[in-house]
Amino acid sequence: MFTRLHLIRHGQTDWNAQGRWQGQSPHAPGLNDIGMAQARATAEKLMGQRFDVFYCSDLLRARQTADIVTEVVKLPIHIDNRLREINQGDWEGLTNDIIAPHWPYEWEWRNRDPLNMQRPNGESVAMVAARLKIAIDDLATRHIGQDVLIVSHGLALATLICHANGIYIGDARHHIPNNAQIIKLDWPV
Repeated sequence: MFTRLHLIRHGQTDWNAQGRWQGQSPHAPGLNDIGMAQARATAEKLMGQRFDVFYCSDLLRARQTADIVTEVVKLPIHIDNRLREINQGDWEGLTNDIIAPHWPYEWEWRNRDPLNMQRPNGESVAMVAARLKIAIDDLATRHIGQDVLIVSHGLALATLICHANGIYIGDARHHIPNNAQIIKLDWPV
């Protein structure tokens, strides 16, 4: 048995466009005009498809994307904070050119051991992957054989893509979906 997941990364924000690490920052902006257009285009792609249930991260950019999508799919949105992006800790709101020189040891560690390097005051990829796997195992078990629509975040979704395809989770940053991209996975239960 399996549950079919329809995973959607949120639309673009200004921090995405600027290369800023958003994570779980309460200061991360919502969708920009491009992100709104991306969410509307994704909603149009879903038109006429049937979904059984709709889940979304509690972070603003995901909720805004879900609000646009639900206008088409006509399902209530269930907020689940387990679907949040990785907590980037002290790096949230910063760009690579600021992070690398200020945290050289951590930056090198991230490149050497991308799975286990824990962001200062944040999570590691291993931690977010474990959190997402528990959440998706739970949702898939609750909805066996159903089509589940989920709006979440780039690295969070990338860990699921890696898990489902037998890819090393430490490589998740190389499998981040584009903004508002839809990924379909059959999740075993």
